[in-house]
Amino acid sequence: MRTGCPVVTSAVGLAAYLVLAVPALAQHGTTNGEWRTWAGDLGATRYAPLDQVHADNFDSLEIAWRFKTDNLGPSPDFNLQSTPLVIDGVLYTTAGSRRNVVALDATTGEQLWMYRIDEEDRAEQSMRRLSGRGVGYWTDGSADERIYFVTIGYQLVALNAQTGRPITSFGINGIVDLKQHNDQELDPVKSELAWNGAPVVAGNVVLVGAASRAGGTPPSRRNAKGYVRGFDAKTGERLWIFHTIPQPGEFGHETWKDDSWEYTGNTGVWTQMTVDTELGIAYLPVEIPTGDYYGGHRPGDNLFAESLVAVDVNTGQRIWHFQFVHHPIWDYDVPCAPILADITVDGRMIKAIAQPTKQGWVYVFDRLTGEPVWPIEERPVPAGDLPSETYAPTQPFPTKPPPFERQGFELSEINDLTPEIKAEALRIAQQYRTGPVFTPPIARGDGDKFGTLFVPNGANWPGGSYDPETGILYIFSQTLSRVLSMRHDPDRSDMNYINGPARGPGQTVMGLPLMKPPWGRITAIDLNQGEIVWQVAHGETPDSVRNHPALRNVDIPRTGRQGPVGTLTTKTLVISGEGGRNAADRGFWTMPDGRRGAMLRAYDKQTGDNVGAVYMPAPQTGTPMTYMVDDTQYIVVAMGGGSVPAELLAFTLP
Repeated sequence: MRTGCPVVTSAVGLAAYLVLAVPALAQHGTTNGEWRTWAGDLGATRYAPLDQVHADNFDSLEIAWRFKTDNLGPSPDFNLQSTPLVIDGVLYTTAGSRRNVVALDATTGEQLWMYRIDEEDRAEQSMRRLSGRGVGYWTDGSADERIYFVTIGYQLVALNAQTGRPITSFGINGIVDLKQHNDQELDPVKSELAWNGAPVVAGNVVLVGAASRAGGTPPSRRNAKGYVRGFDAKTGERLWIFHTIPQPGEFGHETWKDDSWEYTGNTGVWTQMTVDTELGIAYLPVEIPTGDYYGGHRPGDNLFAESLVAVDVNTGQRIWHFQFVHHPIWDYDVPCAPILADITVDGRMIKAIAQPTKQGWVYVFDRLTGEPVWPIEERPVPAGDLPSETYAPTQPFPTKPPPFERQGFELSEINDLTPEIKAEALRIAQQYRTGPVFTPPIARGDGDKFGTLFVPNGANWPGGSYDPETGILYIFSQTLSRVLSMRHDPDRSDMNYINGPARGPGQTVMGLPLMKPPWGRITAIDLNQGEIVWQVAHGETPDSVRNHPALRNVDIPRTGRQGPVGTLTTKTLVISGEGGRNAADRGFWTMPDGRRGAMLRAYDKQTGDNVGAVYMPAPQTGTPMTYMVDDTQYIVVAMGGGSVPAELLAFTLP
C-alpha cells in the first residue's frame, strides 16, 4: 500500500509509564458520572452511560442554570466552542473573548474562580482569538490537581484546580511559552502560530497542537510549521516534538521535493487528538500545508500533511501513518479527533480507530498497526492543468463504510424544491467545473468556466460520538458548496496561484443553497459491519427557506441546518443542538409559539427517530456533554450567535 507504512515499536511496553504513573482515564466512555476530558474520554467517544434522561422525559428538561460570558472580555463572544470538564462536582471551561478559564459549581453554575492573563499585543495579533475549545485536567491521584489551557497568544498555562492560581513549579511561574523550543524561529508577537484546542493530558504528558492562518489566499509560500509537542505535566519540560514536515534524515522528508520542506508551513494539528493509554499511542490528525488549493511550490506527496499519524505518547516516535490525500490541494484537513473503537468484523475482534474526514468518509484502521480494516484502494483521479502544479495520479478510496455525506459536486444533487429552482440551479452550476470527489481546482476563466464547484463539508472539528456497547458511530455533516477559482495575483501573494474571487453567478439559487436538502444530517454507522444504519436531517427548516417567496404552497421537508455541531451519545439517546451557518438567519427559526431560537434535539440511537427537543435561545456552538451530581443528570451545551452572546446552558429534569 502506498501510504499506510505501518511500523510497530514496543508501544505496549512503553505504555506502562502512562498507566502506572497516574490514575488511568477511561477510553471507552465516561465513568463515575464525570466528564474528565474534552471528549469525555481519551478515546474521543463522547459516550456517557447515563439514562436518567431518556426518550420519555427529554421534552421535560428545564434550564437548571445559565452562565453568561459577555462580561469576560472587552467585547462579547458569540461563538463559544468549549466542551467543559466536570470533576468532583466542579465544571471547568474556557470562556469569553480573552479566553478566561472559569471554575463553576456544576449544580448551580456559580463561579468559584476565574483566571485571566493579559498578553497585550501578543494576543491582539493572534490569528486564533476564539474563546477556546476547553481545558485539560491532571492529577497525581492525591492533592495535586491541575487545569491546563492554551492562551490566545500561544502559551501553555497550568493552574491549581482548587484555586485557579498558576502552578509556579510548572514552566516559568506556571507558563510555558509555546513559541520557544519549537525547532524554528518565531516572533513572540507577530508569528502566525496559535491554537484554540484543549490540551490533551495522558498520564504525565500534555499534548499541544498548533495552527497557522488558513491558507486559501496566503500572502506567502513561507509560513510557520505546526509541529506537535508533548510536555511533562509536572514541570512543563518539553519531552518531545514531532515534525509534521519532516526535516532532513527523517522519515518522509523525500516527499517534499525541491527543498520545499524548508519554507512550507502550516501542516499542524489544529483540532483535538486521541490517545490509547493501554497501547501508549497518541493519534495526530494533521492538516494541509501552506496553500490550501495550490501546491505548485511544494511538489511531492507532502507527508505528513492530511494524514493520521500514530506516535509513541512518551517519546513522539512515529509508529505508523496513513495519508488521506496525496499532495493536498482541496483543504481536506483531517478535521477532528479520531475515535477508538473495539469492533468485531467477520468474527475477528479488532482494536480499531475511526477517522471521520471532510471528504465524507470514515477511514477505519487497526490502531496498533495502521492496517485498514477494510480495503482502501488507490484509484485514478482527474488531473488539472494549472501551470507548475503537480497532481497526484491516484488518491485513497475506502471500500467501507460508504460516504456519509455528498462528495465532489454532482449535478444530480442540484436543488430541486421546485422545477423553476432546479432549472436556475442547473444554469448556475453549469458555469463551473463540476465532478466527483478530487476534481481539481481550475484557473478563473479557464475556458468558459468560472471555477470548480465542490463540497468540502463532511466532518468538521466537533467530530462524532461512538457507542462502545453497539459499535455504532454517530456523525453530523453539512452540505455547503464552495468555489475554487485560482488566479495569479502578485500584489497579494508570492505564490503562483491563490484562490478567488470567482466573479461568477455565485453559489446560491434565488438565495437558497445550490444543492438540494438536507443541508445538515446525522448519520449512524455500524463499525462492525461498515454500513450506514440510519441517516436523518438534523435541524428544522430555517425561516429563510420556509418563508421564501419561491416556495409558497410547497411542501418542504425538514431541511436540516448548516453549521458544524457535535453529538453526544448516552445509554439510549443521541443528542445534538441545531447549528447556525445560514447568512440570512444565523441558525435561528421561529417556533409555533413565536419564540426565535434553536432546539437541542434527542434521537433514538437505534432508529434515528427524533424523540425529543428543548428550546435554546440561540444555536449550538460547542458540543453537548453530560454528567451526574447528587443523583441528578445534567446536560450542558454552549450556544450563541446573532445578537445573543455566548453562554452555557445546563438542563435537568424538574
